[in-house]
This record gives sequence, C-alpha cells and structure tokens, in this order.
Amino acid sequence: MNGFPVQKPFDLAAQPETKRWLIEGLWSDQAVGIVGGEPKCCKSFLALDLAVAVASGAACLRRFPTRQTGPVLLFAAEDALDQVRRRIAGIAAAAQVSFESLDIHVITVPEIRLDLSEDQKLLEQTVVNLRPKLLVLDPFVRIHRVDENVAADVAPLLGFLRGLQRRHATAVLLVHHARKGAAHLRAGLALRGSSEIHAWGDSNLYLRRQADRLTLTVEHRSAAPMEGLPIVLKSSGQALALHAADYPPPNSPDTFAPAPTSAAQRIEQALAASDEPLLLQQLRLASRMKTATLCKALMALTASGRVLKAPEGYRLASR
Repeated sequence: MNGFPVQKPFDLAAQPETKRWLIEGLWSDQAVGIVGGEPKCCKSFLALDLAVAVASGAACLRRFPTRQTGPVLLFAAEDALDQVRRRIAGIAAAAQVSFESLDIHVITVPEIRLDLSEDQKLLEQTVVNLRPKLLVLDPFVRIHRVDENVAADVAPLLGFLRGLQRRHATAVLLVHHARKGAAHLRAGLALRGSSEIHAWGDSNLYLRRQADRLTLTVEHRSAAPMEGLPIVLKSSGQALALHAADYPPPNSPDTFAPAPTSAAQRIEQALAASDEPLLLQQLRLASRMKTATLCKALMALTASGRVLKAPEGYRLASR
C-alpha cells in the first residue's frame, strides 16, 4: 500500500478568479448549500431563479451576473408539475429569456428518498447522464425519512450529496425550512434540524420576512457575506419573479438594520440552535466571535449559571 496521494500547497491547482463563481455574489462554483427560510418566504422562487440563471446565463434576481452556465437538474417534491412549469415560465419572462430553450431537466417521479441506496444510485446515474451544472432539491425534508435533529442520521445524506458534487463537478442546492419562532436567531442558526445542515453549506442563502419586507442574507465559506438585501416578488403579466430591490439610502427610515446583539446573546443563540453541546471551536464558528471575546463572555455566563460546561461541550442551563 502506498497511502493517499499528497501535494504541497504551492502545487495545488489554482482557480482563475473568473471561475470562482457560479452566480457572482450568490453561489460559488460547484458549491453545496442551502436556500433557507420560514414558510411563505419565497424559498422555492429563489431556488428556481438560480436555476433559470444557470440554465440561461441571465442575471439572477435581475442583478447578480451568472458566470457559468449549463444544464440544471431539478426535483420539486412539494409542487405539482404544472405549477413548476408556470413558475419557471414566469421567471423566464422576467429574465427575458426563452422559456422553451431553457436547459432545465425536471425529475418527474413522485418521490425520492436519499436514505435509500437505490434512490441514491438512481439520482447519481441521472447526474452522470445529464452532467448538470446545478442540482436543485426542494425541499430537503421531502427527500428523506430520517430524523433531521440527529447529526448521525443527517450526516450520511449530506455526505452523499457532497460526494456527488466532488465526483461530478456539480453545484448542489437544498431548499430547507427554518425553525418556528427562530426569527431572533442569526439566519444560519435558525435552520431546522441538526447544526450539520448549516455547517455543510459552502454558499447559503436565507430569506426572512419582517412585516411586509422580505430580505436576503448570503453566507459563503470562502467569500464575504451580505446581509439585509431587500427582495420583492413582482408580477408583470405572466412574469412573476423575485427581484433584488435597491438598498435604501443611508440613514433612511426604511434602512434595514438588524438589532445588535451582545456577545452573551450570540452565545446563547448559538447554543439554543444546537441539539448537542458545542465545543469551544464549534461555538466560536457558530457565534462568529473572536476567541478572546468568546472566552470572556463564556466565563461570565458559566459563572452566572446560564451556561453549563461539561467534557462534551457547552450547553444552556435551561436544557
């Protein structure tokens, strides 16, 4: 046995800047990730907008340039096929591209269960046949029957999809629901189920509704995030699609500004969103704080009894 192949960092293939993005600012090249949000936040509309952009080369949300194009493979588990057709036709009209020539391929079986090896094989063979640039699965909850709150159950499904991405150079987009009553949490931590789902994504998009205002937050593993982008669902004849609205001017009363949170609040939010105790490094990533700031706040929280420390990690005392 010769062991695994290795290379020095300098010898690793460098990716040209022009190839970093699938859709500039929204989705990295060959990224896996989540389009998340609470019910009725237009998650499916956003996922289909990305699909139309990749299949046609049109700007996503009428603003974000598409840098690479190719076939899109789509499974819409909750929508009737005629509704999928109407939605894609409306987005194509808004994007001013030919609906008839869109390189989107819709899986038409009534059910896919990725916890079954047979369905995994069928999906992978479909990917081999079509070589899609983007695979869209909407929503995650409808393509398995495992417990989303158990990391050991969810991890193999996400691992299979990560394997698809690596073996076939395709981006993978999962539509996923946010927890009920989690509007106070940071977007990624509001996702339903195990924290494995949030951690899995290379590019994650989160939609939130506050009163009649819809906003988009973007997270990337290897690029700067974007928060509070106003999004509107516009109808013009047959064209029903999301559009990125203009940012309000600075200091405008309409400017979207999330309420600031203290270090202690961010720690408590991260622990509340996790189904398992978090080690220091996991908590640092979840709360997005510097180690020194995190440790100082943790000392105060443990001293007050609000957070408990155990060998397996930190957890809220109320749990």
